[in-house]
Amino acid sequence: MRKLVCLVLAALLLCVFGAAMAEVPDASKDPAVTLVYAEVNPLDTTVVGQVATHFAQRVNELSGGTVTIDVQGAGVLGSEGDFCDDMIGGIGTIDMARLSVSTLTGYGNTGIPKSKLLCLPFTFVSRDHFWNFAASDLAQEFMDELMEDGLGLHGLFLGEEGFRHIFCNKPVNSLADLQGKKIRVSTDPTMVGMINAFGAEATVIAYSELYTSLQSGVVDGAENPVGNYKANSFNEVAPYLLLDGHQLGVIELVITDMAWNRLTAAQQECLKLAAKECQAYNKELSEKVEEDTLAQLGDTITVVEVNKDEWIAKCADVIAEATKDYADLYQKIQDLK
Repeated sequence: MRKLVCLVLAALLLCVFGAAMAEVPDASKDPAVTLVYAEVNPLDTTVVGQVATHFAQRVNELSGGTVTIDVQGAGVLGSEGDFCDDMIGGIGTIDMARLSVSTLTGYGNTGIPKSKLLCLPFTFVSRDHFWNFAASDLAQEFMDELMEDGLGLHGLFLGEEGFRHIFCNKPVNSLADLQGKKIRVSTDPTMVGMINAFGAEATVIAYSELYTSLQSGVVDGAENPVGNYKANSFNEVAPYLLLDGHQLGVIELVITDMAWNRLTAAQQECLKLAAKECQAYNKELSEKVEEDTLAQLGDTITVVEVNKDEWIAKCADVIAEATKDYADLYQKIQDLK
């Protein structure tokens, strides 16, 4: 009887694992392809860097070694804006990249207006809220917008790199202390509007110049997820951190249409499977990195908790203006809390 039970269990396990394996197409005999993956942050010390490394490994394994992802990290290929210019402009140096969704919103025929909703201050009240969205059918609508708006990019997955916070090179304890301070931002109009609404002066400079700009006083502060803040050593020159959590850094892994079409159907499926795995990996990693980073920084920085209600109120006009044409869609996001 025991032997029969064991045989039945073994058969069931074989069916389960066999079904799982059947989902991975055999790309081992397909032509070899190398894709260049661009990342602006360091690979070993940031959430997005570790996600890139994990993705490259899984693609290689799933494709039977026929697809190699050449990850170029630490901004060696430029800024996220440079990545977009290369991929959308058809230059072909970069095949794929991890991008902040806010960086993408300045491109396309209409500036991917739906995706701008993901970049608004205080859109996501918690990580659970975001991951409810990312797992929903609604998320695909936002990824599809890249092709629909003429960018020539395929979205592979949406993820997050942590809540973004403001940090400065001089003591700050409240919104009042931000008045008139020059805070570095990207070119995203919503981010510019938000910082100005806080009473600070939004200042656009290249990310690669941020450390020296904070050090020399060209800017008084900037904003980033905690993991990137430490990984880029901004804590050395701007040790005053306001935990305002004004935005969850929504990211998207994208690949150019030109690079996508170089892959066989089986290889494309391998990338999709690896992307799905990396989305789950991203979810597990992000919160842990933030908690660990704050613990590691300890008393080397000054951390200030804030009353978010005051900050949200300052952004009311920015949010209302940005959502007026997409109120129903924005409400669908809010309903996933």
